[in-house]
Formats: sequence, structure tokens, C-alpha cells
Amino acid sequence: MRLSGPNNEPIGVVSLMEALRMAGELDVDLVEIAATANPPVCRLMDYGKFKYQEQKKAAEAKAKQTVIEIKEVKFRPGTDDGDYNIKLRNIRRFLADGDKCKITLRFRGREITHQDLGLALLNRLRDDLADTILVEQFPKLEGRQMIMMIAPARKKAGKAASEATGAEQAG
Repeated sequence: MRLSGPNNEPIGVVSLMEALRMAGELDVDLVEIAATANPPVCRLMDYGKFKYQEQKKAAEAKAKQTVIEIKEVKFRPGTDDGDYNIKLRNIRRFLADGDKCKITLRFRGREITHQDLGLALLNRLRDDLADTILVEQFPKLEGRQMIMMIAPARKKAGKAASEATGAEQAG
């Protein structure tokens, strides 16, 4: 078998008995790296320490990843400027945290006949946030509510922008 030392230095081709003897002398484990190779590749290493380091790397990678949440903000067609500005400020905060926003505009009663008011409100929102957002789903009526999905326009802007234009052409 082809053998590597504890610091990954090549030792050469040795017999199984010789490799086990060397592992015993160095007080390490003999670990098979590539069984299908000819001859099989093995390495002398402290397997417990190796597993611990792998576990630490996995935990560190998990700690660094960010979870993107979808925050929902609800509007009505008659939302006044004061409430609109507060909700706009909250949306800006959500986007700054890296979260996506689902903007829901609910129509009640006869308001459904004035969908143009709702569309105007969503377009105003889109224009106010134009520099910081990427529209993932353009305003779409689902039952008695109009929904628009927005995401922060950051790192992947080139890729996401091409997807958004594709969605715009399809929708």
C-alpha cells in the first residue's frame, strides 16, 4: 500500500504489516484514504483529532451562513402617508438585514373594484425603494389580495436581475 506520514509527507509503498508497525510506533491510526487506487492509499494520522477538526470546521461554516427570512408587510388601498412611511421604514430595515419582503395589499368589501389604487400603491413603494431592491415577483392578484415579493439588491445583483427580467417578460 502507498503510505503518507502524519504530516502528509509521502513515505512510499510498504506492506500492511510494516504500515501497522509504523502506526503503533508513532501512536497514531492507519486510515485508508483511497481503497480503489492501485496500490491502496493509506495515511498515518490521529483519527480522533482529525474528526474533531472536521467537526469544528463544519460548526464554523454553519455559524457563518446567514438565514434569509421572508418578512410580510400588509397594506390596504387606503393606507395614509404616515402609516405608509412607517411601513416603508420597516421594509428598509428588513432589507438592510438581508431579509426578503412579501408586500401584501388586502382588498376588503368593494375595494376590489379599485385594483388600480392598489397597483398604484405598490408601484409607489417600488419607486421609493428602487435603488435598494430587486423585485422577485411583480404585483399579482391572488383572490382578494395583491402580492409583490422584493429582495435586497446586493451581491448577486447580476444573476438575480437577469432572473427578474425573465420573470417580468413571462408575467
